[in-house]
Amino acid sequence: MTSHDDQAGRSDETELAPVTPLFGRRGAGSADRSAGPRGAAQAAVPRTQTHVDASSAGDAVAETAARLEAISSHWSAADTGADTEGKAVRASSAPTASGRDTRGIAPVDDVDDDEDEPEDLESQRRRAENVSLHALSRRGVSSSEMTKLLLSRDLDEQVVVDEVERLEGVGLLNDRELADDLVRAKQERKGLGRGAVTSELRQRGLDASVVEEALAEIDDDDEQARCDEWALKRAGSLRGLDHETAQRRLHGYLMRRGYRSETIRRSIDKALPRGGGPRGGGVRFE
Repeated sequence: MTSHDDQAGRSDETELAPVTPLFGRRGAGSADRSAGPRGAAQAAVPRTQTHVDASSAGDAVAETAARLEAISSHWSAADTGADTEGKAVRASSAPTASGRDTRGIAPVDDVDDDEDEPEDLESQRRRAENVSLHALSRRGVSSSEMTKLLLSRDLDEQVVVDEVERLEGVGLLNDRELADDLVRAKQERKGLGRGAVTSELRQRGLDASVVEEALAEIDDDDEQARCDEWALKRAGSLRGLDHETAQRRLHGYLMRRGYRSETIRRSIDKALPRGGGPRGGGVRFE
């Protein structure tokens, strides 16, 4: 026989509202086990509502998964396009098979066709004038040197001839004055003899007649005095050598400075006297 309290407890349990499982049937089963007698009452509730809720949750999960897959596909396509473009840029900027770097080189079709047009004579004349004035601002130039310089700049031969004649006409090219200046510079400042001066004038492309005229101005007494001076300076470094060795070395030194043999002989006799006191400060040999 059932008591009034037991009947009231069963009535309360029967009238409880159904609980919707949040995580599917698995979660509901766990809730039933942890709820005891009350969970057993809930298990008796029809499953129609549970299936509807699980289906709704599944649809939401599927929709979210679909969106994530679409986003992933979008960025994968973007990365693939960027990588392809980067490879194309690197391939276009890479050196060619011959080893030449073609970066920054314009295509052949982009080159201006005007660059292939030949330079007209008027433009060449202006360029020849600029080249010649720049050369003359640095040092004296002979007519021969100027001609070689202008020809090396791919100028027309007639343009070169006209420019040299123009410079000679205004006095900017004067071989005779250049020869005189070279003679004074080589003798007075460098102490060179006639032979060295002659070689220098010929190397500058001066005409033979101009060279002879310039050398005719050299005074023999002045050259002998310069040779004596250099001989005395050099003799000081020959102390301790025997007389023949000192003469041989001094003779070679003066020859390299361009003095003639008879001029050198007289200078050696003064700088390296044999016996007696040294004349003019030369080295004494016993």
